[in-house]
Amino acid sequence: MALSVVYVADSGHVVGALALTGAGVAADLGAVVGAELSLRVPLGEGRVAPLPLSARRLALAPADDEPGVFDDPLAFGVELTSGGRPKPALARLAPWTTPLSLAKDRLTVTLPVPATRLTPVLALLSDGSETHVASGEIPPGGDKAELPVALDAGPHGVLVLVAGNTGRLEKLNVP
Repeated sequence: MALSVVYVADSGHVVGALALTGAGVAADLGAVVGAELSLRVPLGEGRVAPLPLSARRLALAPADDEPGVFDDPLAFGVELTSGGRPKPALARLAPWTTPLSLAKDRLTVTLPVPATRLTPVLALLSDGSETHVASGEIPPGGDKAELPVALDAGPHGVLVLVAGNTGRLEKLNVP
């Protein structure tokens, strides 16, 4: 069995995994995800918010066997060598459960401990049939990023990727 993972190139977060039996690892990202990889968040009452990740943001890498990546891909990350190539061993990312705060004009991301280095943050937010992308940084010694958004009231699907930390895919409400 050969394991391949699809990951967000900017943050290293794994967003999908596939195992091929009797073949080598997958080598063509387009053949695996097409133009985008759509993650989905249940909003209740039978509604689902798609959060499409463009193939331009993604990369494909072979990985060492890691069964947990199928249960919780966002808990793993791909690290690069000094030469820019993906390491085969997947990194287990730091879990965090501090609340995310969503308002009409901002998404506030707060980590449980201060960042030790400049930490990139990427978020995708559903808004009806649109998906908004917001990005920012948590400075060294800080624990918070406020990302500007423009959203309607109601439930939204949100994907939050903070470098080095487990990705979060959840439903948030704008009052």
